[in-house]
Amino acid sequence: MTETIDAGFLVRWLAAVSEEVDREADRLTELDSAIGDADHGANLKRGFAAVTEILAKEPPETPGAVLTAAGRQLISTVGGASGPLYGTLLRRAGKTLGEDARVTRVRLAEALGAGVAAVAQLGGAQAGDKTMLDALVPAVEGLRSSYEAARTAAEDGALATVPLRARKGRASYLGERSVGHQDPGATSSALLFAALADTARAEGAR
Repeated sequence: MTETIDAGFLVRWLAAVSEEVDREADRLTELDSAIGDADHGANLKRGFAAVTEILAKEPPETPGAVLTAAGRQLISTVGGASGPLYGTLLRRAGKTLGEDARVTRVRLAEALGAGVAAVAQLGGAQAGDKTMLDALVPAVEGLRSSYEAARTAAEDGALATVPLRARKGRASYLGERSVGHQDPGATSSALLFAALADTARAEGAR
């Protein structure tokens, strides 16, 4: 089992995210069609495909540089709200990691936590508002314990958005009609941590 992860690990993680999003794009769009603009799946599919392409073409040398480059690419590629939000998450996490060649899981959790705080500030939202934060906040906390705990916390957080009334974003315009639908942003956020856990398990990271 390896105690630390390098840039290559994060490149492979983001490639796995792209595969997960590609597989789940129709489901994400279906969820978004109920309470959003019906473009979440297509937007993220395009964005993470572009991330995978740029990272394969010019692999960054540090974990921080990987996340910063990925965030920048998402912001420039993805339309709607998801590009700036996911881009901010990864870019802020990358800047927080700095120039260390290897980082621990706990350090990655701290960096992603900084990214989540930036997302909350950008969107003016908090956990409980039926947004991606409902998966991201518990996932980052879970990541302090293990990769699998992060996956479980994110998935549970996404499911917990079903009975909530949306208070932020496009879904908030629906008022009570947003109740009963799973939030697409929380659902896609859970895919990030599912891919992270899968990558960690495949590579013996802990």
